[in-house]
Amino acid sequence: MIPVRGYQDRKVGVLGLGRSGMATAHALRAGGAEPICWDDSPDRRAEAEADGFAIADLTKDASWSGIAALIVSPGIPHLYPTPHPAVTLAQSHGAVVDNDVGLFFRSFATEEWDMMENPPRVVAVTGSNGKSTVTALIHHILKETGRMVQMGGNIGRGVLSLDPGEDGEVFVLELSSYQIELARALTPDIGVFTNLSPDHLDRHGGMGGYFAAKRRLFAEGGPSRAVIGVDQPEGRFLAAQLRERESDGDPVIRISNGKLTGDGWHVFARKGWLAEWRRGRQVASFDMRDFRGLPGAHNHQNACAAYAVCRSLGLNPRDVEAAISRFPGLRHRCQIVGEKNGVRFVNDSKATNADAAEQALRAFSNIHWIAGGVAKEGGIAPLLPLLDRVKKTYLIGEAAEAFAATLRDTPHEICGTMVAAVDAAQKAAIPGDVILLAPACASFDQFTSFEARGEAFEALVANILAAK
Repeated sequence: MIPVRGYQDRKVGVLGLGRSGMATAHALRAGGAEPICWDDSPDRRAEAEADGFAIADLTKDASWSGIAALIVSPGIPHLYPTPHPAVTLAQSHGAVVDNDVGLFFRSFATEEWDMMENPPRVVAVTGSNGKSTVTALIHHILKETGRMVQMGGNIGRGVLSLDPGEDGEVFVLELSSYQIELARALTPDIGVFTNLSPDHLDRHGGMGGYFAAKRRLFAEGGPSRAVIGVDQPEGRFLAAQLRERESDGDPVIRISNGKLTGDGWHVFARKGWLAEWRRGRQVASFDMRDFRGLPGAHNHQNACAAYAVCRSLGLNPRDVEAAISRFPGLRHRCQIVGEKNGVRFVNDSKATNADAAEQALRAFSNIHWIAGGVAKEGGIAPLLPLLDRVKKTYLIGEAAEAFAATLRDTPHEICGTMVAAVDAAQKAAIPGDVILLAPACASFDQFTSFEARGEAFEALVANILAAK
């Protein structure tokens, strides 16, 4: 755990008592603060109270006497669409409003670092799609090459649950727009921006607010190196803002799913090959087409981002290539979970919007596509041009009827449940086909999370693989 600094002997409100909230409460107590906890869930309040934490209703004015700050969990709105009542009260009482990421960056560096030859470094990864894979891949490469590394944030452990940094260690953090937007301190050594697509727009007041939240990691965080995906206007804008000069010392490494030119530092994927260019010359390249853990062009771009970070940390190209080739893939992200009678089963439950589902559809052909859940704005209309890759679509969840209307005369079946969809797809599939779960939807109509949805798919596939 990383004890929180700066609030010793002071009361600090903790709003939200899930994974990050409880980690925050423990880290505050370890740093000498007095956490005052609240969650709208009675069960979570009871668990925190059993763990020795004080509980007070932070939505009531009377609870705010002497509280210096309010630490807000990522899922709780602090501005749009409507601030949580506790946030409004904190502001009216003049309390600081922050989150665990802000506390991490203000508490991470300690006096012991003065004695270290290579103080710990922080890599922070953000973007709409791919950030979990990039984070996990960087962590994998560093472990494979013998570097000390910890991973946390929006994946794995909460940032304040991580262990204090050691000499030469690297911390790899996945940070969502929710986490970046509210953090009062942001000081990563390397920042990564993968891409931007419409998501969480109600929480950010539209695309402009969403991009502004992501941009804070770079504009206010001031990383010494920025790895920026430039296949979209927002990435190109951000790279141009951060660039200082076209030379080997440029703080920006541009990444792309197409060839890049210029005298800067570029890493791009083209036809399954990764290439690194610096000062107008190719430095390294290798073939990723047989890397089982990274199927599809979108994963090749994820590999470019991870490669660029590891090169910035001093690793040589061949060691990075070898480590990437051994990456097993990330669960629920274009994960090949099995194969039987020439039919592959792929779990991409994390494809919770159309842009993410598009990448999965582009990665395969002869697809039996399982889609549906709680629809995002725009539904699956943007995916219609890719239906030539799909043999049939199997629709589940509350979006099934609307998606069926969008699909019109293309082959589809309203299955309703995951069980029915997997059963129908596996009966129709022939050797060479792919049964792909890429819902293009949130999961909350039938499942508690995208992980639970993916686990349900995996369990059904396991039964199919085990059957004679």
